[in-house]
Amino acid sequence: MAISEQVIRQALATIVPQELATDLISAGSVHRLDVAEAGVFLEVRLGFPCDSQRARYQAQISESLAPVLGGVPLHLRVDWQVLPHRAQQNMATLDQVSNIIAVSSGKGGVGKSTTAVNLALALQAEGARVGVLDADVFGPSLPLMLGVPEGQRPQVKDGRLFIPIQAHGLQTMSMGYLIDEGTPVVFRGPKASGALLQLVEQTLWDHLDYLIIDMPPGTGDIQLTLAQRVPVAGAVVVTTPQDIALLDAIKGIEMFRKTDIRVLGIVENMAMHVCSNCGHIEHIFGEGGGARVAERYDTALLGSLPLSRAIREQADGGAPTVVAEPDSPEAEGYRQVARRMAARLSLIGVGQRAFPRVKMEH
Repeated sequence: MAISEQVIRQALATIVPQELATDLISAGSVHRLDVAEAGVFLEVRLGFPCDSQRARYQAQISESLAPVLGGVPLHLRVDWQVLPHRAQQNMATLDQVSNIIAVSSGKGGVGKSTTAVNLALALQAEGARVGVLDADVFGPSLPLMLGVPEGQRPQVKDGRLFIPIQAHGLQTMSMGYLIDEGTPVVFRGPKASGALLQLVEQTLWDHLDYLIIDMPPGTGDIQLTLAQRVPVAGAVVVTTPQDIALLDAIKGIEMFRKTDIRVLGIVENMAMHVCSNCGHIEHIFGEGGGARVAERYDTALLGSLPLSRAIREQADGGAPTVVAEPDSPEAEGYRQVARRMAARLSLIGVGQRAFPRVKMEH
């Protein structure tokens, strides 16, 4: 019996990868489908990095198509490619940066920076080229978290462009690289916002799929400057299950919505504590708050991460969890959140690419 392309597409429309939360046809992931005498040739190209999941996707697709194919050979390739996605007001992307993702929190103390760094490392572990920008001008923590030696300064090209400092394979930039540790930064709002723009626009990023911006907490001048002047493809809001933290998270979501920035989802940090002796799980700060906020604002709960002493110690020690213990349940939790975040971004319309820098030779 001849197999039609339509029948295969109908079968593919029933396959919903966990991270994608929609089927392969709706996501536009079927890059090539040919029915020939030698068999069915199928290439599935996902829009988010997923090196660790290719074998699982391959098996899922093969298993789902087997009843339709009836023994006809399937030549299947599963791949991924990150495209630049629409930013607010259709701003063009930064040169050399396909997508900027802002990691935000309405208040401090919820583990936003730890989450941002581990998500960046998780995307890299899945195969993407990733950079991290520490946008907390007043309290930069990136150098400590990534183990960059005190006093290391970025090289400067042409007298004005910063070359990112490499740390655990990430391209990184922070105000902490430009000041001495322990020296307070005393800026008024406009000057702080200008410093952030300088770090964003005058850093020579090198072919990034994602630039993760670790935002300062709150919804003040710096956040508004980023929302109005920097092309942000999506935002992630980090919160804890506490009612007061959730109220502040809602303010952050509202700010992004009003500035036309898509909220990719919520990360519920310190959601539970797992006893190291008996394995008992206790929801110290409450339960279910992140899911309720996500449902109310029509976004996703990307994941719930544990309250863990190891996560804190690893970040303080300069080797965050994803690189310190890559096979741990905590690291897999970050990788799962990162895949879901990138998968949701992949469903947004493709955006405008920036014109490359042009160097005039005399």
